[in-house]
Amino acid sequence: TTSGDALVVPVPDDADVAVRVRGLTKAYGETRACDGVDLDVVRGEVLALLGPNGAGKTTTTEILEGYRHRDAGEVSVLGHDPSRTDPLWRSRLGIVLQTAADLGDLTVEESVTHFAGYYPRPRDVDEVIDWVGLTEKRKTRGSNLSGGQRRRLDVALGIIGRPELLFLDEPTTGFDPEARREFWGLIAGLKDEGTTILLTTHYMDEAEVLADRVA
Repeated sequence: TTSGDALVVPVPDDADVAVRVRGLTKAYGETRACDGVDLDVVRGEVLALLGPNGAGKTTTTEILEGYRHRDAGEVSVLGHDPSRTDPLWRSRLGIVLQTAADLGDLTVEESVTHFAGYYPRPRDVDEVIDWVGLTEKRKTRGSNLSGGQRRRLDVALGIIGRPELLFLDEPTTGFDPEARREFWGLIAGLKDEGTTILLTTHYMDEAEVLADRVA
């Protein structure tokens, strides 16, 4: 939903939705990070969640991912309340956090192989490493990767499990222009496979290229 005279594209009540949110609220002390959020993400679409820093984008996605509890509202993600889920439900999600600095002692190949073991039907490790453009860095430890290369590794870890629903929180931060366009091709490929994607970004051209709808 948008304000003012902007176009609002409603989602029918009988639409096949991966995410449905009604009246979501979350406060930190006196600060309301989410104040009555309504949101639908249709299965198979890319929805870009836009807004300035502090608008509540990350809080919203963390609630949908099951990492943060809401104060009020109704939330359904892949048919389940994310505050009450199990490992099988979590295996259906892929998550690329805004920042990550763990796994520094493991090589790219070791990290991706390790994460593949968490999922019942992972992608091929070599395929994923090549897909994110890290083949030449597969034996490099995470602590020795550049910022953009580390983001590529984060994306690899997010897609290794063949997620039905992929959360991308500002995934191309630190990418050079060529790498961003290569990443856009990767996202287009995931969408073609039927992956539902919720993307937060500050890049308007990224939202224009990738998103079916914006919120």
